[in-house]
Amino acid sequence: MVPGDEPLDVFPLWALLVAIMLLVLLSIEGGYRLGKFVGRPEQEKDTPLGEMVGATLGLLAFLLAFTFGLAASRYDTRRELVLDEANAIGTTYLRAAMLPEGGDELRALLRQYVDLRLAATDPRQLPQLIRRSELLQNRLWERSIPIATRHPDSIVAGLFVQSLNEMIDIHAKRLAHGRNRIPPAIWAALYGVTVLSFAALGYHAGLARGRRSPAVVPVAFTFAVVIGLIADLDRPREGALTVSQQPLIDVRQSMNPPP
Repeated sequence: MVPGDEPLDVFPLWALLVAIMLLVLLSIEGGYRLGKFVGRPEQEKDTPLGEMVGATLGLLAFLLAFTFGLAASRYDTRRELVLDEANAIGTTYLRAAMLPEGGDELRALLRQYVDLRLAATDPRQLPQLIRRSELLQNRLWERSIPIATRHPDSIVAGLFVQSLNEMIDIHAKRLAHGRNRIPPAIWAALYGVTVLSFAALGYHAGLARGRRSPAVVPVAFTFAVVIGLIADLDRPREGALTVSQQPLIDVRQSMNPPP
């Protein structure tokens, strides 16, 4: 398992979507059968059961909105960090050209670094690509310090070291935010409230001894899509809502040496 993965990440998103839909349908069916089996007790005639079910579904809607906002804010942060990293790498690359010595070697290392950062979107190779990126950061730093030491009065050398340090810091931030996922406790609460809410809905229908409504299928699908969308936002390296690496691609294209 890749660092930062959660237990449910072993399931692809399509399987998670199907599982959630089945969970909702089974909850409704279980509640419906229990309601028909129990019947409507005498003491429950005046109980505002429908209002209780509505309140439970409202709580589920609130929890979905909260979790969606949490996942969306982290997705936005990851997207901003990609742009920040691209800007930091581009600035470092430009400043390397003005160094009093060693600029060509450092620029070549930076091109290799961007290639590694772009390849790090493959989850199967992610751990080793992160290690290689960090080794390349150390090489860049080891090459930069002697230059800054030999030219203590060079403003460009100082600015280069500053931008290189910022580039390394943003890399660490991207790793931290990639591991900053929705806590399992929130997922457990979301699934638990989903089961209880739809079981209560089915129970209410069973007490009324009405026929099963075909509307439960689109309702189950709707809730499954929303929860699946939250899971998609929460997974940095999988799904339709992965963060675009276009800023890094643009920087790499600008780094191509002239023919």
